[in-house]
Amino acid sequence: MEAEESPGKPPEYVLHLYITGVTPNSTRAVRNIKDICEQYLPGRYELLIVDIYQQPEKAQDEDLIGMPVLIKRSPGLVRRLVGDLSDRQRVLAALGLPPEATTSR
Repeated sequence: MEAEESPGKPPEYVLHLYITGVTPNSTRAVRNIKDICEQYLPGRYELLIVDIYQQPEKAQDEDLIGMPVLIKRSPGLVRRLVGDLSDRQRVLAALGLPPEATTSR
């Protein structure tokens, strides 16, 4: 389990990523969401990574079916994305980030 947030003010984005150990899909999902958060949401997010092998009750609490799964808690509506999060456009859309945010910095 891991959380990253900016000190001082509360994060704008609260994200929970549920993974299954160190499988290739889980590893890619962690890397992809961290890259996206650091590029598009620096200092504006809290990312909680939960390994359901270590905390199986969390998967039951969330009624999770596929893994890995990213749950966006806030802002706005709760959204779920299943997969390794490699489709950056889809992830950005689910996070409510504008398409122009996809231009490289």
